[in-house]
Parts: sequence; C-alpha cells; structure tokens
Amino acid sequence: MPFHALPMGSAPGGGVVHISHTYGAFAAILEDGSVVTWGDSQSGADSSAVAALLTEGVVQVVATDGAFAAMKANGSVVTWGSGGRGGDSSAVAALLTEGVVQVCGNCGTFVARLSNGSIVTWGDSWGRAVQAVPDVTDAIHICSTSIHAWCAFLLNGSVVTWGSSHFGGDSSAVAQHLTEGVVQVCGTNTACAALMIDGSVVTWGDDAAGGDSSGVALLLRDIISVTGSGGAFAAIRQNGCVLTWGDDAEGGDSSEVAALLTEGVVHICGIEQAFAAIKADGSVVTWGQQNMGGDSSAVASLLTEGVVAIC
Repeated sequence: MPFHALPMGSAPGGGVVHISHTYGAFAAILEDGSVVTWGDSQSGADSSAVAALLTEGVVQVVATDGAFAAMKANGSVVTWGSGGRGGDSSAVAALLTEGVVQVCGNCGTFVARLSNGSIVTWGDSWGRAVQAVPDVTDAIHICSTSIHAWCAFLLNGSVVTWGSSHFGGDSSAVAQHLTEGVVQVCGTNTACAALMIDGSVVTWGDDAAGGDSSGVALLLRDIISVTGSGGAFAAIRQNGCVLTWGDDAEGGDSSEVAALLTEGVVHICGIEQAFAAIKADGSVVTWGQQNMGGDSSAVASLLTEGVVAIC
C-alpha cells in the first residue's frame, strides 16, 4: 500500500541529507533532523506511530528489509515498520533511550552498539539464533557480515560473530585466527571473510559461497581489500591484481577476464551475481552472471576510461 508520511513537496525540514530504504519504502533525513517516509506502508513508509519522535535530532537512519531504525543526537533509537523485521523494539526499549553510538541492520535484524561497549539486538530471530549474541563490554564497531549474521570488533583487535550458522554466524572453526589483527570483515549471503593486518584472509561459513578459500589459499597474501557478491569473494592484492573464489556463477570464476585483472585494479563492487572492478586508468572490468551485471558489453565503449565510482 503506497503511503506518504508527509505530502510530497511540503516537507518543512529543507534539503535532504541522507536516504535509506527497505525493500519497499524510503526514509529521508532532512537538514533540520526530521524524517520523511514514503512507499509501502507495510515496509516502513508509515511512520505515523512515531512521528512525534522524528521531528528533530535524527542523525542516522538504517534499515532492514522491512523496518527502519533512527538514531538521534541524544543517543536514543526510534523504530518503525514491520514488527517482525525490527520495527518493534519494545523488548529492548529500556536499553535504547540513551547511549547508543551505532546502529546497523541486515535482512531482518537490528544491532545497536552502546557507549559502554555492549550490544543490543532485536528483530527477526534468524539474526540472533544458533550462535548467541556475545556478552561483550568492549565492542568498538559492529557490522552485518551476511543476511543473517553479525560481527563485532573488540578493543583488543579480535572479532566475535553471531547469528545463524548457516549464514556465517558461527566462526568457531577459525576462532583462533580472529583473536587479533582483524581490519575488515565482509560477507556473501552465507559466508564471511576477514582481512587481517598482515594481508592474509580468513574465511568461514558456506564452503560453496566463499567460506572455503583453500583453492586460492597460497595466493591470499598482501591483500588490501575483499568484496563479496551473493556467493563469491573478490580480493585485491597490493600489486592491483584480483583473486576470486566461491560460486563460479556468482563471480567466483573470473577466468574469462583474468588477463584484465592482473594489475591496476583499485576498487571492486559486488552485487548478487556479479562483480565490477575499476582500474587505475578509469576503465571497468565485469564478470559473473551475464544477465545480472556480469556482461557490460552493451556499454563497453563508455567504460574504457573516466569511471570514478560504481554503486
């Protein structure tokens, strides 16, 4: 059902400074810290129940697939949208009135990091089941690693994970490698990869979706970034070459463009079944499922130079 929280064009807050979205709705933060929502009312467009709390002071809005969470300047959090997808935070409301410094969302769960280093979760139990939410007091960063898994970076440089073991929430098999020196964690839909300070990479989760990196293990050194698609990973080495592994059909097999990925790659963007790499000369190389972004031949002449970003 289409819904506008305010008539379009009549918002009082001035210019838009940020937009977030669920699967069916948008939420915009205006210059005065108020929020405007529109789209499917069942997916978060209807913010009328919390409208009085969204008139000022909002500094961040994040989303799951069906709900929004707004963090305010006073450290409180306001939620709305599908209750089962994180829109109902009543069970943890007492913990969200102050002191929240970061909020993240994945497919159906929100996680908040508090100023005391603890973490709070609510929403779809997929994001909390199997591997329990760790009882920590020294979290310095949280992030979603897959559609139903999470990780927290701790003050000592280690990482803890939780969520569904089917989606990368269980890192116990590699826990000894995650006790220090983790600089980045990213995921496919069902597997995770951690980039270490020494340039190595540790993987876990669904083997077929990138959790098993044994096929490229000897080459996974001097890595500077790792990016995931829905079922594969792509890593850039210091010399600008690219390594891929995981589901061949979702970008794990880059053999057709391998000659173009031996040097000069500076950034990689991954979508569900394909990757796109920007090179230092401004050109773009794509691979993966052809009809899902892996084939850029129709616009190839426009991607030979001058590309500065891909989103």
